[in-house]
Amino acid sequence: MISLKKYLDMDPNQPEPGQPVLGDPKSDLKSDPKSDLNSKSKSNLKSDLASVVLDCYRSALLAMGKSGAQACPVSGPELQQNLARLGDRLSSNITTALVTETETQVEERLLQWGSSTAEHFKTKVNEVKELLMVLAGTAKTMGEHDLRYTKQFNKFTEQLAAIADLEDLSQIRASLVERASELKSCVDRMSEDSNRSVAQLQSEVLTYETKLKAVEQVALRDGLTGLANRRNVEESIEWRIAHLQVFSVAILDLERFKQVNDSYGHPAGDDLLQQFAHEMQSNSRSTDIVGRWGGDEFILILDCDLNAAKLQLERLQKWALGEYTINLAAGSSRVKIKVSASIGLVQWKPGQTLSELIAAADSAMYGEKALARSQNA
Repeated sequence: MISLKKYLDMDPNQPEPGQPVLGDPKSDLKSDPKSDLNSKSKSNLKSDLASVVLDCYRSALLAMGKSGAQACPVSGPELQQNLARLGDRLSSNITTALVTETETQVEERLLQWGSSTAEHFKTKVNEVKELLMVLAGTAKTMGEHDLRYTKQFNKFTEQLAAIADLEDLSQIRASLVERASELKSCVDRMSEDSNRSVAQLQSEVLTYETKLKAVEQVALRDGLTGLANRRNVEESIEWRIAHLQVFSVAILDLERFKQVNDSYGHPAGDDLLQQFAHEMQSNSRSTDIVGRWGGDEFILILDCDLNAAKLQLERLQKWALGEYTINLAAGSSRVKIKVSASIGLVQWKPGQTLSELIAAADSAMYGEKALARSQNA
C-alpha cells in the first residue's frame, strides 16, 4: 500500500535516479530526441503499472471480503460489502488522498470485523458450554432415575463438566464427539434393557384402553335395552345443533305399559321393552339414533327434514308396533300383548335449544295421546 502511494506521488516527467536532469548546467545542453522518446515510454509504463497495481489491490479487497464471509457467515457479509464498495471507489479519478483515505477505511473495516467475529465466536463457545451443563444435568437425572446406570452417568456428567472448562472450540468439538459416542453406547444398553418393560407397559396400556372404551360404551348405553341412554341422546342433539344440521326428533310413549307391569310383573315388562327396543333398532337407518328416554318412552333422532321423518316413522310403526309375545315372570308361560304408541314428531328450527326442542316433541306426543283417548272414549 505504501509503495502504491509513493508511486502515485511521483512526477512522471521526473527522471529516475542516476539519469541526467534536463536544464541542469552539468548536463548536455543539446536536446536528444531519443531521450524524449524514452521519457514518454517510461511515463506510459508507469501509468500501465499503476493501473495493474490498482486492479490487483481491488481484487485483493474482494478476496478478503469473500474470505471473511466464509470464515464467519454472521459478520462476514457486511465486511464483504464494505470492501467491495471501497474497491469500487478506486476504479476512476484516482488521487493520492483517495488512496490514503481508502487505506484508512480498509483498516477500520478489518478491525471492526475482527472484533465482532471474535465476540461472535466467544458467544458461541459460551452457548456450547451452557448446553454442555444442561446435558450434564440431564445425564445426572437419567442416572438417578435408573440406578443401574448411575455410575456411568455420573462419570459422563463429570466429563461434560470438564469439557465446559475448555476455551478452544476445536478441543470442545473433539471432546464432544468422543462423549457423544460414549453416551450413545450407554443409551443403547438402556434401550435394550427397557424394551421388555416398554412392551409390557404398552400391553397394559392397551388393556386399559380397551376397558376404558367398554366403560364409555356402558356409560352411554341403557342398561336394559342396550339403546343410547338419555345422556348419549342429548349429546347427539347438541352436536347437531352446534353444526346447524337438519334433523328431526320423535318421542314414542308406549300405551298402557303400566298395565303390563301390574298384570304380569316387572320381568314381563322388561322383556317387552327389550323386544320393542330391538325392533326399533333393527328397522331404523344406520344414520339415525334410537334411544331410551326413560321408563316406557323412547326417542329417535332422524337426520332428515320433517317430511322424510314422517315417511320413516310410518315404516317404523309398521314393523315395531303390533303384537308381541312376552315371557311371564315364572318363565313357564307366554302371553301375547298388542303394543301401540303415541308419537310426537318435530323438526329442529335454527336457534332452538335442546330443551325447547324436547318440549315441542313432548307437546306433540301428548297432543296425539289426548286425541287417541278422545277417539276411544
